Amino acid sequence: MIMTGMSTLLLAVHLLLGGLVGAGCGRVGAITTPSATPAPDLAPTSSFTPSQIQSPAPALTSTAVPTLVVPDTGWERLRPGLERRIINLLGDTGGPFEHLYLLRLEPNYFQFDVAYHPEPQTLRAWQSETNALIVLNGGYFRQESGADIPNGLTVVGGEVIGSTYGEFAGMFAVTRDGPELRWLAQVPYNPNEPLLAALQSFPVLVKPGGEMGFPEQDEDNRAARRTVTAMDRSGRALFMVASAGNFTLHRLSAYLVASDLDLDIAINLDGGPSSGILLASPMEEVPAYALLPIVIIVRDR
Repeated sequence: MIMTGMSTLLLAVHLLLGGLVGAGCGRVGAITTPSATPAPDLAPTSSFTPSQIQSPAPALTSTAVPTLVVPDTGWERLRPGLERRIINLLGDTGGPFEHLYLLRLEPNYFQFDVAYHPEPQTLRAWQSETNALIVLNGGYFRQESGADIPNGLTVVGGEVIGSTYGEFAGMFAVTRDGPELRWLAQVPYNPNEPLLAALQSFPVLVKPGGEMGFPEQDEDNRAARRTVTAMDRSGRALFMVASAGNFTLHRLSAYLVASDLDLDIAINLDGGPSSGILLASPMEEVPAYALLPIVIIVRDR
């Protein structure tokens, strides 16, 4: 791994809170979804500034009126086939633990793809270049001779780049039938299959059938911002960014399995400063703090 609006003021507060809570939260025990409580006054910060294109939210200052923070918005329909959900998680001490931004898509409404070039750029630049509805960071990458190269196997425009990972990894793939997620131990890459697009990443956080993918014995206790691509048991695609940076891989795996998301499979994408997602309409963004050479994109059909 190498190392920007919202339709309502309330949504802006959700995202701003999500970017701030990580600094004040340590390692916690049980994760809970809190009851709605007034948010404290928040000073503006340069590290997380969700933007508003049509209706800019006023800057929050130390004299701002406390705003009610909804712990879980539930799934909100944004357009046919697309829903958004925002979850603010508390730890067992009652303090803020993690902020989740999720999009859920009915694949029949959209075209999924992977975009890559060696010169990395922002999510907004990727959206402008591809005219995508959704852009999020892809898998891991490395630098070679001044260029950013994807790790694992990547397929862009039908062209294969790199070599496949082993059984420990997963793959986001696009075929003529639409998007799919695979655990490579169960469905390894076949060089003869006609993939339209693909990228590989690891670890598999939820194994097919909704099973724990990253057990406690593999835990390294390293917390970071996380990006997840998933499919639920109804065949819907989900993208999630945990922006506060407090999830370890095992805790995230355990949360996803125990959640009401009804996931069939989930794969961890690049994280840390690379984690980010942009929705173009309505304009909403969890910014990545790094430039990205490889992204997953979604367009309207």
